[in-house]
This record gives sequence, C-alpha cells and structure tokens, in this order.
Amino acid sequence: MESMLNKLKSTVTKVTADVTSAVMGNPVTREFDVGRHIASGGNGLAWKIFNGTKKSTKQEVAVFVFDKKLIDKYQKFEKDQIIDSLKRGVQQLTRLRHPRLLTVQHPLEESRDCLAFCTEPVFASLANVLGNWENLPSSVSPDIKDYKLYDVETKYGLLQVSEGLSFLHSSVKMVHGNVTPENIILNKSGAWKIMGFDFCVSSSNPAEQEPKFPCKEWDPNLPSLCLPNPEYLAPEYILSVSCETASDMYSLGAVMYAVFNKGRPIFEVNKQDIYKSFSRQLDQLSRLGSSSLTSIPEEVREHVKLLLNVTPTVRPDADQMTKIPFFDDVGAVTLQYFDTLFQRDNLQKSQFFKGLPKVLPQLPKRVIVQRILPCLTSEFVNPDMVPFVLPNVLLIAEECTKEEYIKLILPELGPVFKQQEPIQASNMILLIFLQKMDLLLTKTPPDEIKNSVLPMVYRALEAPSIQIQELCLNIIPTFANLIDYPSMKNALIPRIKNACLQTSSLAVRVNSLVCLGKILEYLDKWFVLDDILPFLQQIPSKEPAVLMGILGIYKCTFTHKKLGITKEQLAGKVLPHLIPLSIENNLNLNQFSSFIAVIKEMLSRLESEHRTKLEQLHIMQEQQRSLDIGNQMNASEETKVTHPGSQIDKVFNNIGADLLSGGESENREDGLHCKQKRGSLTLEEKQKLAKEQEQAQKLKSQQPLKPQVHTPIAPVKQTKDLTDTLMENMSSLTSLSVSTPKISASSTFTSVPSTGLSMMFSTPIDNTKRNLTNGLNANVGFQTSGFNMPVNPNQNFFSGTSTAGVTTMTLGAPPTMSNFSPLSIPPAGVKQTQQRPTDMSALNNLFGPQKPKVSMNQLSQQKPNQWLNQFAPPQASPVMGGAAMGTQMSVMGQAAFGMQGNPFFNPQNFAQPPPTTMTSSSSASNDLKDLFG
Repeated sequence: MESMLNKLKSTVTKVTADVTSAVMGNPVTREFDVGRHIASGGNGLAWKIFNGTKKSTKQEVAVFVFDKKLIDKYQKFEKDQIIDSLKRGVQQLTRLRHPRLLTVQHPLEESRDCLAFCTEPVFASLANVLGNWENLPSSVSPDIKDYKLYDVETKYGLLQVSEGLSFLHSSVKMVHGNVTPENIILNKSGAWKIMGFDFCVSSSNPAEQEPKFPCKEWDPNLPSLCLPNPEYLAPEYILSVSCETASDMYSLGAVMYAVFNKGRPIFEVNKQDIYKSFSRQLDQLSRLGSSSLTSIPEEVREHVKLLLNVTPTVRPDADQMTKIPFFDDVGAVTLQYFDTLFQRDNLQKSQFFKGLPKVLPQLPKRVIVQRILPCLTSEFVNPDMVPFVLPNVLLIAEECTKEEYIKLILPELGPVFKQQEPIQASNMILLIFLQKMDLLLTKTPPDEIKNSVLPMVYRALEAPSIQIQELCLNIIPTFANLIDYPSMKNALIPRIKNACLQTSSLAVRVNSLVCLGKILEYLDKWFVLDDILPFLQQIPSKEPAVLMGILGIYKCTFTHKKLGITKEQLAGKVLPHLIPLSIENNLNLNQFSSFIAVIKEMLSRLESEHRTKLEQLHIMQEQQRSLDIGNQMNASEETKVTHPGSQIDKVFNNIGADLLSGGESENREDGLHCKQKRGSLTLEEKQKLAKEQEQAQKLKSQQPLKPQVHTPIAPVKQTKDLTDTLMENMSSLTSLSVSTPKISASSTFTSVPSTGLSMMFSTPIDNTKRNLTNGLNANVGFQTSGFNMPVNPNQNFFSGTSTAGVTTMTLGAPPTMSNFSPLSIPPAGVKQTQQRPTDMSALNNLFGPQKPKVSMNQLSQQKPNQWLNQFAPPQASPVMGGAAMGTQMSVMGQAAFGMQGNPFFNPQNFAQPPPTTMTSSSSASNDLKDLFG
C-alpha cells in the first residue's frame, strides 16, 4: 500500500513538474491556471494540450504548449525555422474566425522555455482518437484510450471539415496545405475543428481574379516540423511543385480513408526518398480500384475515390462534398442545424424543437450530451423558447445518470423552475414539469427539491388555470412516494384542501378528493383522523361526484391496513356524517347502495369491536373477582383455626376465655360488619351469608335439645381404665373432707378436657401429691387414706394442655342416669327414671383420641346430696349424668356463638359448676351415705 502511494505521489509530482516547467515564466500563466495534460495536436503532435481555466472568469479553456526542449537536438537556425513555422500557424489561426476552425481565446505567448496559447476547451486531436498517442502522458487517459467514433460523429465531423475547407477556399482564398488528423481537433462538445496553418498558402492574385497559390519546393533537409505530413499530401505538391484548393481535397480524401481504416493512411511514404515514394504512389492511384477501399462505407466510397484521383480537376471541391448524400444522415443534419441555430428565428426554432424528440432516440448518448444538450440549454435565456426546449431537455435527462443530471442539466433548470413571465409560457412550463415530476423528484437532490421543485408544485396548485390545477392534482399521486413527509403534511396537503374548498370548478373539487384518497397511504393514521376526516365535513357542495369522493376517502381510510378508523371516531364523527349524506336526493340507486354498504360495514365492525372489548372487560372483572375471593379466603383461613369435626368441636375449639365475655359473638358481628363494609359481595359470599343467617334463625327458634342415649362405641385404641383404679381407691377411703367455699365469680371456661363429667382426679403414680382441678370449684378436694388430692386453684379446667404429672380421666355416665332438661326439672327427692344410655360418640373428637374407658356398671345412681346441691344452679336438676352434661355443653357451645336469645343461654349456669353425680360400688356408696347423711 505504501509503495502504491509513493508511486502515485511520484507520478503526480512528475506531472506537476512537467506542467510547471512547460509553462514556467510564460505570460499565459498570468491569466490562466494550467491543469492536467490531456492531449496533443498540431504538426507532428508537437503541441501539448492542457486543461485550463481563466482566473478572472473561471472560464474553461485549453492551453496549447510547445516545449522548446523538443528541438534541442537541432541547430540554432533549424530551431529558429521550427519556431517561426509554429508561430506562423498560430498567428494565422488567431486571425481566422469560423465555427469550423479552432477558436483562439488567447494569442500566442513566448517565453524562454516554451510557446503557449489558449483556445476553446478541447477533448483531443483526431490523431489521438485514432490511436496515435505521441507526446501524450505515459498513462493515457481512459477517455482517449476507450474513445470510439460513432457513425454520426464521423459523418458530421467530416462534413465539418469539408465546411471549414469550403470557408478557406471560397471566402479566405487560402489553401491549408496540411490537412491531417493531427490538425483536426475535437473540442469538448465533439465538434471537429481545423488548426495547423503552419503551411497555409494564400492566393497571390487579387480577390476579383482567379486565385493562384504559390508553392514551395519540398526540401528534405529541413526538420520534419518545418514540413507538412507527406502521407496526406497531394502528389502534385511534390512531383510538380504546385498546389491549389484541390490539393486540400486530396488531403481530405486521405483523412477520410484513415478515419475508416483505424488511423492508417492509404500510403506510407519513405521520407528519406520522398520522390520515389510519390512516383510509386502516383502509379497506384492511377490504378486505384474499389477493392482498395473496402474499409470505406459503400455510400461514400466513390466520393473518396474521386478525392484521391491523380488529376486535381477531377476531385470534388469542398462545397460539392458538403452536399453529397453521405452527409444527408438525420443525425448529421440535426447536428448541423444546431450549429446554425443562432441564425434561425423563433418560428423556425420552435418548429425544429417540436420535431426533435423524434430524432433524439436515434442519436448516441454521448453525441446528445456533448453536442445537443449545450445547444438546448443555451436557449433557456429566451423565455419564449423555453416551452419548446424544455421537453427535449427533460427527455435527455431521462437517459442521463443522476450524476450527469446534477452536473449538466440541473444547474440550467434552476432559473426555469422560477420562471413566471410571460404567463402563457409559465403555464406551459408548469404543465411540462408536472408531466415529468417523477423524473425531477427521482434525480434531483432533496435540498433542491425543497428549494425549487416543490415550490413549483405549490404554485401550480394555486394557479388560476383550472387545467393546470387538474393536471397537478392528477399527477401528484404518481410521485407522492418521493415527497418527504413533512413537506407533504405541512405544505402539499393544506394546498390541496384549499383548492378543494375555494374552487368554483366541480372538476377541481372532485380531483382534489380523488388526489387525497390516492395519497392516504403515504400519510400517518392520526394525521388522517385528525386533519383529513374533519376536512370532509367542511366541503359545502352536495353533488353526487363530490359525495362519492367523500365516501371513497372514508372507505379507503376505513379499510386500509395501515390507517383504519377507531370505533370512537366511527360512532362520534364518521357515521353521523355519512348517514345524512346517504339520503341526499341527488344520489342514484347505485350510489345510495354504495353508501349503505359502507355504513353497514362500519356498523358491523363497530359492534364487533365494542362487543369484544366488553367481553374482555367482563372476563377480566371475573378473574379479578375470583382473585379477590381467593385472597379473602386465604386471609380468613389464616385468622381462623379450623378443625374438622362436628359443630360442637368448632364451639369448644374457640370457646376459650371469650366464652363468658361474649368475645366470639362480637368478633362474628365485627366480621359480618367488615364484610358489609368491603362493598359488593360475590354471589357465593351472599349465599354463604344467607345460609348462616338462616342457620342462626333456626337455632333461635328450635326447641331445646334432648340428648339421646346411645351405646358408647369403644375407641379403636384402648387405654388404661382409670375408673377401675379410682373405684378401688375410693373403696378404701376412710374419710372425706368436704368444704364449700364461695364460688368465684371470675371462674372462666377456656377449653374442655377429655372427661365425661368434667372432673379430674390425681392418681398416686409417684406417691407424691398431685393437683386435681375440677374446673368448677377450686376448693373442692377429696381426702383418702392412700393419697391426697388437693385442688390446684391455678389449674384451668378447660386448658388445652395438661399439667405435667397430671393424668385426666373421664367418667362415663351410667345407663340409668337421668336426662337433663332445664324445662322439665323433677322435684327434689324424686327418683329419676332410668333412661336409655346416651350416645357419647359426638364427643369423641372433642376429648381426644385416647378417651378412657369407663365402666358404667361400676357407677350406681345416687340421690342428690347436700354437697352436690350447693353447686347446682337455681331451678336446675340436682342430678346430672354424663349425657346431661353433654347436653349442657351443647347449650354452652350455642351460647359461645352469641346466641343470647336462646332459652338455654343463662350466664348464671356458667357461674357455678354443674353438679356431678357419681356412682360407686356398695362399699363406696355406704361410706358416702355415712359421710353426707
């Protein structure tokens, strides 16, 4: 990479040094900047041709430089001859002015190192184009290397040379004397120009007489630069030392042969023996046949043969050559007409420009761009001609690349975009631009579109001409995709709307609506909803075409995938606008049907979308409600301790310390109150609440429960029968001490232990004193001879857990124990009738899985005694069996749920412990009788 850069640097440095050395000190450099070496030309290709620009005007020129180093090998007098010959040719060229002659921009300037002069911009010499690259840079430009002459270029080029010679021969009375490819220059536009007047010969006779051209004898000792090129020189010039205008025509024939023969002349001349070569050439020319001219096009072959005739008088003159059929080619004639365009009036020009679009497709692009386009754009200075020239320029622009368009065409179109005078021409220009708008927007840079193209479109929308407005509205959709969105939104759409609202032409109004409908897809959805649709309601006219245009915009917006109309817009604005329009009297049946079809489609979608929304909302509400219920149930489960079992299980699991204070009742009421405060309840919650209320009402109104006697079911897991042990211990009692203290009003019930009679006895396990808690009176105790059973006043009867070392036992009720009923209390002293054994299975879960087995046969029914009566509540039965105790507990459970209205609920019943009746063996019974009297 570095080596390549170094090589490039050295090449540039060398070229710069060559240019600098070539023109250093020359006065030409004071006014012109010399650029790149591009070509060579003149006699022997001695002149180097450089690009250049004029410093003051930046006008492009070609700088011809002759480096005197080329002639260092010659003697001084030879150098002087060469310099004089070169100077003479340039000076003669400078004095002559003709379109077919190379135009000199700055006369010859001489310095110590070089000769230099400036001409019009040049591409190359014909010799360079034909492959002679002598005196060119080492790296020949690809433009020259790859240059190929088209037929039209060749034809018109030769025609131009013929016209130039005609001018010299007829008007100037001059023989060029050295018509060769080196002295034919192709300018930047591709025109062929004559230069190299080093050996020109002017007529020695006065102008009114027949011209006579003196000729110098060929001197082989002179340097080659002081002699014409013998390969293109007429034979008479050497052999008879004579020349005339026909001599130039021979040279023209030789040039034509070389052009069609890839740059090779018809004869090669030995410059060392010039006379012998020309003698041989003369003999060949006399026998020249068509076979020798096969490379020449057939239609011009005979004319070339005439030009190469040995006899000068047989050769056609220059004027005759310009009129041969070979030059009647359409392209050549067209190019010729352009060269004479400045001589035509506006009418002739307009007729020519009208027919030009038919000719342009037949011409090569390079010819069009180089030769025709500059001539066309030069006519833009004539406002009346612009409408005729502009279509051709835009046609050429279609074939150009974007770079060529920006460089060659767009700068010339700038003033035309803004042209507004004369009005008729301005309107035609607008129409032409509108028809080619897609081309302009495709190839014009965005900045220039905003600055030049779109303002012209806006001007067309606001033009007074209805035709221009209609055309503009019809064309806008074709290039809408090329317009940037801000320009369309802020400038184009408002003008279309104004044109629709302000015009008096129905056609413009309808076309405005159609235009809007076609460009909807390039707009934003919300811009359409907020700006376009409300605009439709402002249109005042009710003609069917306008109404159908309005319907079309609604339908396009409604059905377009990108746009669409929201259901709120449908319900609030669109349908209220469309429905009245649908019953306008001007509409026919088909138009009315179109309205109704769109309205039905809108209604259907409105119903579908809103129904879907409501269904989704309903589903979401149900899901949220289910979630709330789940959260409530979880919270309820966390705050409540639930146990499977009967209603009595739930009562006694929650009775605790709130049994007497009614705390559970208050909590239940608070819970219900909180539920009511939470707001709306679900259907399940309401059903549950109703069932609870119904259950409570039933409990309030039902009759007192009567326990049924059932045969107890032995538990699966048998435990030690503590009753037998107790009976054995009691039979040996020697004394019993009974004290009856005042009942503590502060006794509370917390939880029920696993005893059938709510009594606990301590068994002598360790022969230590064990506390006994009956839960009814802390001062009750039994003294036995074998063990002591003091009552622990701190022992909670209904505690959920037992004190360490205390064993609880359950005394089952005897089968003959009387049922307890508060409403039918037998009188004191009346013996209770034997009842059916009570089913105590309902208490199994309450008193634990290990309920002690109690032998009912070991207990005998006793009459109430004085000690037990003191614990009985007023009006209560003194005898309470196990079943009766279960019934009382059921009543207590109902009271725990706040059922104060129940006739069973009496707080006094809970102030005193329920009486207990115990049966024992006969000995124990006798001891008790002796004790209690």
